[in-house]
Amino acid sequence: MNRKLFALLAVVATLVLAAPPTVLGADDTPKPTPTVQVSLWPGKAPVGDGAFEASTNELKVYLPPPDKATGAAVVICPGGGYIRHVVDREGYPIADWLNAHGIAAVLLQYRLPEGRSFVPLFDAQRAIRLTRAKAAEWKIDPRRIGILGFSAGGHVASTAGTHFDAGRAGDADPVERVSCRPDFILLVYPVVTMGEQTHALSKTKLLGENPKPELVRLFSNETQVSDQTPPAFLTHAANDTGVPPENSRNFVAAMKAHHVPVEYLELPSGGHGLNGCKGPLWEEWKAKSLLWLAAQKFIPANAP
Repeated sequence: MNRKLFALLAVVATLVLAAPPTVLGADDTPKPTPTVQVSLWPGKAPVGDGAFEASTNELKVYLPPPDKATGAAVVICPGGGYIRHVVDREGYPIADWLNAHGIAAVLLQYRLPEGRSFVPLFDAQRAIRLTRAKAAEWKIDPRRIGILGFSAGGHVASTAGTHFDAGRAGDADPVERVSCRPDFILLVYPVVTMGEQTHALSKTKLLGENPKPELVRLFSNETQVSDQTPPAFLTHAANDTGVPPENSRNFVAAMKAHHVPVEYLELPSGGHGLNGCKGPLWEEWKAKSLLWLAAQKFIPANAP
């Protein structure tokens, strides 16, 4: 081999080996490094009916630079049909985007249900409680903690936004004494209903093959809206055949019926996933959701 070429290759190899490693996602998407990771549950997590299971699930918390921080925080629930978490498109990049606008991001990879209907809800409620309990430590305003969900993660988020409590005073776990009500909800092409317009796979994974009608209604979140439901921003493509836009439309109608602030952005195209979570339509919902958050005073109008 030519000596000069050999020497050049040796230098290149040295530089490659010396370069810091890049952590990649499932599709080689770079993963941002969390500011902190915390255990979601103290060893055991509830599954319903008084039963528990071992849990090692952790929240990944991404805090914005102090000079950009607005004090707002968002718990992120990626989609995935209740069979996986699409963190490469609806998790890590969303945390980066929120941080860029001064919003703390809390990435929740909720337990997958396999017919254990309450498990994702329990994890979402716990994530909100834990974020609120850590508000002073993470420099977050406990009155400006929202939840954002995509697709089946939108079902997790809309369930958390319609099923909540003020905390359980006297609980041995101080986190459980804190409210799990989100202050706002962001839903992007969400599964909302478990009725006729649902996503069939998500319904089966959450409720099982032949769920009782009362369970279907309980998890059809358009039927669970009340005047205590937090304000919400939703977006959906009109031509979404995977999760029909009626999921968002009916939730918006219920919000309006209860006089709860809501904004709905229906996009003319993009299908489910809005063209693979990229492009002008994808950027449009992000920009308009920030304007809505500012209008609702969850972030400053001059946020970065």
